[in-house]
Amino acid sequence: MNQFKGIPIVPGAEPSVRPDSPAARSGEKYRTPQGFSAIKDGIKASAGADPMVLGRKPQWLRAPMPAGSKFDGVRALVKEHRLATVCEEAKCPNIGECWNAGTATLMLMGAVCTRACRFCSVDTGNPRGWLDHDEPANSARTVQLMRLKYVVLTSVNRDDLADGGAAHFAACVREIKQLNPSTAVEALTPDFQGNLADVETVVGSGLEVFAQNVETVRRLTHPVRDPRASYEQTLTVLAHAKKFRADVLTKTSLMLGLGETDEEIATAMDDMRAAGVDILTLGQYLRPTPNHLPIERWVTPEEFNTYREWALAKGFLECVSGPLVRSSYRAERALERNNAGLSGGRRSPDAAP
Repeated sequence: MNQFKGIPIVPGAEPSVRPDSPAARSGEKYRTPQGFSAIKDGIKASAGADPMVLGRKPQWLRAPMPAGSKFDGVRALVKEHRLATVCEEAKCPNIGECWNAGTATLMLMGAVCTRACRFCSVDTGNPRGWLDHDEPANSARTVQLMRLKYVVLTSVNRDDLADGGAAHFAACVREIKQLNPSTAVEALTPDFQGNLADVETVVGSGLEVFAQNVETVRRLTHPVRDPRASYEQTLTVLAHAKKFRADVLTKTSLMLGLGETDEEIATAMDDMRAAGVDILTLGQYLRPTPNHLPIERWVTPEEFNTYREWALAKGFLECVSGPLVRSSYRAERALERNNAGLSGGRRSPDAAP
């Protein structure tokens, strides 16, 4: 299963590797319907890639089958109107919970990223400026048809665009708000190469939550993230977003299981709070292909609960923490202060490390 910033994705791919092949294989180059080349799953295949071994996935990583009357209704709407969501196309394990709650995630600006992070299997390439200019209106209509109370907008990195796609992102937010004024909007954005004017374009578009993911602790930023990303750059983006509009909630996320230590997790939390981050999500890193970074450990539900206690004691408004938690997991419940309904929602008074 492909993943983008912790959210699973299965983008379509028109292969150019073998004319008789139904799809490019992981690590192979193909040509997109828009006419540019991309690498399937983001990282080129390597003969020296580590095998996918760490034993069987623990029981706690198995998600229940999606069900419920609201879920069935949303699924019917999506099918009838041929709507596209990250949730369904990716077979996200949390789709039942989110759709039953009137929440979904839409992916903007295509499915090919200009970066190649080693945890993420979104296809990598250079879209050469391509954009779907009908996307803002179509996104607003999708939110309306799905009757969403809360929508998360996310996107690939678009370093091929002068503003990193900030104006397009903001246009989508404005169109959604105009057609759906009661729908809350969260934007999980690229880092815009640290261009703070581009950050302001998105933060000032009318959204409620601005998110940019740190992804991992400082020491592991490289090789986990693309060289154009950095720990400090993300923190600077988040700090500026809060400074520019103090009423907008800021949010970030850490993947665990990449080799980080408890001390590094605690330090990262301190750095995020120093940048004014309000909400933190913590989830298990799951290796998408043998070409990506291996999993160093399975983080237990008990450990996730402990890390949540640390975060709350450090001053985060909420920390949604659990093995299957992703950046947008039950985003609408972040301020209920109950770990989005997961177990372990209570806080100890002296939990900080």
